[in-house]
Amino acid sequence: MKKLLMTGAAILGLATAAFAGNDREIVVMSWGGAYTKSQVEAYGKPFTEKTGIKVIWVDADNPATPIKAQVEAGNVSVDVADVERSDAVRLCDEGLLEELPINELPPAPDGTPAKDDFIGDSLTECAVPNIVWSTVVAYDTTKFKEAPKSIADFFDLEKFPGKRGLRKSAKANLEMALMADGVPADKVYEVLSTPEGVDRAFRKLDTIKDQIVWWEAGAQPPQLLADGEVSMTTAYNGRIFNAMVAENKPFAILWDGQIMDFDMFVMPKGAPHKADAWEFIKFATDTQRLADQAKYISYGPARKSSAPLVGKYKDGKTDMQPHMPTAPENLKNALVNDFEFWADHDTELNERFNAWLAQ
Repeated sequence: MKKLLMTGAAILGLATAAFAGNDREIVVMSWGGAYTKSQVEAYGKPFTEKTGIKVIWVDADNPATPIKAQVEAGNVSVDVADVERSDAVRLCDEGLLEELPINELPPAPDGTPAKDDFIGDSLTECAVPNIVWSTVVAYDTTKFKEAPKSIADFFDLEKFPGKRGLRKSAKANLEMALMADGVPADKVYEVLSTPEGVDRAFRKLDTIKDQIVWWEAGAQPPQLLADGEVSMTTAYNGRIFNAMVAENKPFAILWDGQIMDFDMFVMPKGAPHKADAWEFIKFATDTQRLADQAKYISYGPARKSSAPLVGKYKDGKTDMQPHMPTAPENLKNALVNDFEFWADHDTELNERFNAWLAQ
C-alpha cells in the first residue's frame, strides 16, 4: 500500500508538472490583419509546438502607444510587442523597454553571428528586427485609363481624380510630399530638418487636403480601395499584396517613392513572462522563421541569411521575390526611413501635423 501511494503521488506530481508546463503563455502585441496572421503561421504555431508555450496575440493600430501607456502606469500585460524602428529607439531611450542579451540570438546557418547577419545596423540593445516593409502608394487599376508612374501622380488630382487615403500621422506623409515636390530621395531628411522644408511639405499636402480620407489601422487602406472610397492610398505593401494575391483585388502598387522601414520585436519594461518572451524572440527571429514569414506576406526578412530561403507564396505558384520592397526594380526611387530623425522629431512634427489637420 505504501509503495502504491508513493507511486500514485509520483504520477500525480508528474501530471501536475506537465499541466503547469502546458499552462505557460505569453502575450504578443502586433498590428492585426494579414500581418499578424503571417506571424501566427511562421512564428506562433511552431513556437507553441516546440515549447508548449501558448502565444496569445493582441492587436493595436500602433503597438508603441499602448506599450508606453502600460509601462508608465506600472501595469504591463504584454510580453512582446512588434513596433516600428523609430518607436523602438525612442522607447528604449526613455527606459521603457527591457535590455536584451542579443549575444544569445541564434547565428546564421553558416555560423555568422546574429549581430552581423541582421541587415544594416538594425539590431539594438532593446530590439530585434523581424521584417523590412514599406509604405507605398496603391491604386485601383479599374479607376484609371493610364497607370500612375511616379509619387507626383499621387498629388495630381486632375490627371488622376478621386479621393486619396493617407495614414493619420506626420511620418511618411511629409517625406512623400517632398519627393512629389521634386526633392530627391537622398535629400529628403536634409530638407525636412529645416523649418522651410517642413513648410514645403505641408504646402504640398495642402494641394490634396480636401480630398483626403484618413486611415489609422493597416487593414483600412485595402478596404478603402475595395469600397471605392478612394482611388489611391498610401498603405503597407504587405497588406496590398494580400488583397491582390490572396483576395484577387484589382489593385497595383506604385513603388516609386516607397519608404522602407523595419519592424522590431521589443519587450516592455516589467513584462510578466520575460524568460518565455525572450525564448519567443530568439525563435521568431532565426534565419528559417524569418524566411517562413515571407510565405504569407510580402515583407522582407531582416536577416541576410534568410533572403536565399525566400521562395513562393503559400499558394505554391507566386514568386515572392518581385513583391519584396528590396527587389531591385522596386528600389529605383526608394527612401529608407531615418529612424534617428523620427526618434528626435516625432513629437514636434506630429503636433504640427495635428494643428494642420485642425485648420
